[in-house]
Formats: sequence, structure tokens, C-alpha cells
Amino acid sequence: MDDGESAAPPLHRSGSTVHGAVNHRGRPAARRASGQWTSAFFIIGMETGERSAYYGISSNLINYLSGPLREKTAVAAAAVNTWAGVTSALPVVAAFLADAYLGRYWTIVAASILYVLGLGLLTLSSVLPTFRLLECNIDSSLCSPSKQQLALFYFSLYLVAVAQAGQKPCLQAFGADQFDDNDPEECKFKSSFFNWWNFCLIAGSTVTTICLNYVQDNFSWVAGFGIPCVFMALGLLLFLLGTSTYRFYNVLHGKNPISGASEALLTRFKEWRAGSEQGELRQALLSNFDLVNEEDSTVKNADREEGKGLFRLFPIWASCLIYAVVIAQASTFFTKQGSTMDRRVGSKFQVPSASLQCSIGISAIAFIPVYDRLLIPLARRFTGEPSGITMLQRIGTGVALSVVVMLVAALVEMKRLRTCREMGLVDLPDEEIPMSMWWLMPQNMLCGIANVFTVVGLQEFFYDQVPEALRSLGLAFCLSIFGIGNFISGFIVSAIDLITSSQGGSWFPDNLNRAHLDYFYLLLAGLSAIELLIFLYSAQSYVYKTKGNPAM
Repeated sequence: MDDGESAAPPLHRSGSTVHGAVNHRGRPAARRASGQWTSAFFIIGMETGERSAYYGISSNLINYLSGPLREKTAVAAAAVNTWAGVTSALPVVAAFLADAYLGRYWTIVAASILYVLGLGLLTLSSVLPTFRLLECNIDSSLCSPSKQQLALFYFSLYLVAVAQAGQKPCLQAFGADQFDDNDPEECKFKSSFFNWWNFCLIAGSTVTTICLNYVQDNFSWVAGFGIPCVFMALGLLLFLLGTSTYRFYNVLHGKNPISGASEALLTRFKEWRAGSEQGELRQALLSNFDLVNEEDSTVKNADREEGKGLFRLFPIWASCLIYAVVIAQASTFFTKQGSTMDRRVGSKFQVPSASLQCSIGISAIAFIPVYDRLLIPLARRFTGEPSGITMLQRIGTGVALSVVVMLVAALVEMKRLRTCREMGLVDLPDEEIPMSMWWLMPQNMLCGIANVFTVVGLQEFFYDQVPEALRSLGLAFCLSIFGIGNFISGFIVSAIDLITSSQGGSWFPDNLNRAHLDYFYLLLAGLSAIELLIFLYSAQSYVYKTKGNPAM
């Protein structure tokens, strides 16, 4: 069973089968009995389980590293950013294998089995310290993790990263495949699919994150890691149950779509270089590498167009990297800020600091129906666009909001530090600051709304604008924005920590009451503003793919 993309001619609703699509038995897929929302239910269900498992691990990871594993705050933040970067960058490799060789379905199944194994080993790594609990109670120095525990922990953590890389882009592309691009009615549903895909996974991950963070902070890390393993296993089971409803697509002529695109990109680079050596650099850039001599080219037209289709996305990709850096702060420094503040609800219950991230998901959940059912129909009346606003307009709105997020975060941090000084708590990092956690809600909620615009917009953009045979790879490129963004965030944090430490006062000490997160947030606000200008320039010159041309 091979489920790569095929180039199909325009279809009409009257057809009883979907051209180029087969069912799980390899027979032509019946239009009414396959795909669409029935299949999407199983696929979205699995994604909900996977995201619940992933955020059950990642949302509180910095507290596990700086707590039970006893790592310094700056080191823990960099470690979280590095791991998150790997999980978002590796999908490019997995998507290549899926689109060129394995097919999306089997890549999803294999990656999901590996995912369950990684989560199981992660749970085992958290069990190890209990074997020496008595000695730890006698001598607190023995509470530090052993080398064996650290090795198993990081091995299992990065095994989860590898598994997630194969599962994430292929699952979303496979879900979108269940709606036919060339059928007017199904095409209309596809844009809504991306909205409700994100609604369901955010809803599931938000609820489970609240519960799991409480379990991890107040009961047991073993249970806190074991429950995500169960979620992932149930998600895989649900996905397998829907196999008989799925549509699968065959790669045309057994061709490797990646190699064709790579050859095309290499050819265009050589032609651009030749043009630049002749003093034609400006012309080459403005023509977007279209200096190809059609008669002399050694690459077929379809392959050239595939290469062009990938290359033309790069400016949009690059101009969203700082947005990913901004979003990365929610799982690191926003969480550490919350751990110092008053998180009581009522007289007894204390909200885990990592659960404050759930306000990001809650705001996104609340905003998606408003966006899909109110704002889009209203915008459609003014713009005439079927989607209300274009994909790039949607992305750009979120990028603009990221500037506001960082400015608000800086102001809140200034307020927190001022409260520390006024209450004489600067040198008492373990004391709770008399400042409510609700001060963090505006920046978190703005993050959620920005994600509805930018993250969902990027998913739809990178699925829609790549050649049809490369859609898993397109979504992997989308994910890589956040992977590279996390790497950049980790690098910036490490560089600033090194520079400021050498000058006598790190911006990121273990005592956050002496930190300067406000300076860091203002720096990110400035970088985000510059990024917005670059994005607007790139978006203005971008030409959307022509519908019905699978190679563009």
C-alpha cells in the first residue's frame, strides 16, 4: 500500500470513485464510502491522543529537568529548546522517506509504534530513582540522578522526538488527503479541516496537560509519564480501526518526487550562478530563478516546476522563524515565571506552573469557532475570497500579534520584579511572590490567538502550495520553522547567558528574582518587529500556486 500523491485531472462530483485513490484493498476508492469527515474522525482522534501525550511531556519538561534531574535554569531551558527543535526539524527527513518510499500510512504506523516504545522507556527512567529512595532520604546528595538514569532518560526522550518526526507531518497530510482538491464541495471542507484539526488537538492536549501537570507536581512523575504512553497507544488503536475508510494515493510511474525536485533546484542554482557571474544577479533574483533556457534544459518541465514550487516557499519559511522563537518561551520562561507567583485557586488548590500554558490552548479553542464561523464569513463579504482572507494575510496577522505578546510579557515581568523589590523577596527565590498568576494570562491568551492565525495558516499554506507529491514534505517544512526557531531560542539564551555572566550579572540566573527576562522579552519584541517587515515584503511578492497545476 503506497500513499504518496498523484497528479489527477479535474474531477466532477458526479464520479462514483475518486480518480487516483484506492481503498485499503487496493481497489478504486468509492467517493461516498471513503475519505471526507468519516476518515478525518479517526485521524483527528489519533492526533488528539498524540498531542496529549506530547504536551504531557513537553509542557512540564523544564520543571523535571530543573527539579528531579537538578539542572540549572539556563541549562534546562536550552535543553528543552534543543529537544523541541529536534522534534520539529527531524520531520523533514521522515517526510522525505514517506513521500518517496514508505508511503504516509505505513510511516504513521511505524512511527507510532516507536512512539509508544519511547514513552514506555521514559516512564521506566522515572522509576529508577525510587530504587534508592531510602538512601536519598538519609543523604540528600544521593538524590542526584545517576548516569544510567540520565542516559536512559535522554535516549527515550530523543526516541520520542524521532517517532514524532515520522508521525506528525504524515498524519496531517494523510488527513487532508481525505478531501479531494478537485471536487468543489470537498475542497471547501479542506480549509475547515485545518481549523477543526487544531481545535480538537488543542482541546485534548489542554485538558490532559492540566491533569498531567498536577499529577507530575503533586503525586508521581512515573504516572505523569506513564499516562501519555497510554494515550499514544489508544491513539494508534483508533487510527488502525479507521483503515477501511481511508483513501490512499499511488506515486505516478514509481517516480521519486524528491530527487526530481532536488535536480531541478540544483539546475536552477547553476543557472542563477551563471547569470550572476555575467552581472545579472539582480535580474536573477527578481525573476525567482526563471533564467531557464527551455530548449537546453536537461531537466523535464514537471521536475523544474517541482523545484521551483519548493524554492519559492523559502522566503516565507525564513520570515517566520522569530515567531517560533517567541512561541518557544511559553514552555520555558513563561512557566518558570509562573512558578514564582501566587497560583492558589481557593484556599487549598495550587495550580501547577506548567498548567498555566493551558490558557494558550483555551484561548485558541475559544477563538477558532469565532474565526471560522464569524470572522471568515464577515471577511468574505468584503474581500470576495472563499477563505475570507488569504493564507499569507492570516499568517501575517499572527506575526504582528507576536510583537504585542512580547511587549505585554516584558511589562508583566517588570511588574513582577518590582513587586519582588518592594516586598524584600529578591534574595528569597523559594518564597512565593504576592502577585497573582492571572497577570500571565494576557500574554498566554494572545499567544493562543496568534497561533490560530499563524500556526494554522502555515499548515494550510505549506500543504496547499507545494507540489501534490510532496505534501508530507511541505508540512514537515512547516514544522521545521518551529524546530529551527527552538534552536535559535536555545542559542540566543545560551549566548546571552554567557555574555552577561562574564559581565557580572546573567539575565537568566537560577534566582529569577535577579533575572532580566524583561530585557530578553524586549529584545524578542524588536526582532519580531523586524521579522514582520521582512514577512510583509516577502508576502507582497509571492504568487500563489495555480489551482489544477499539481507541479506548482
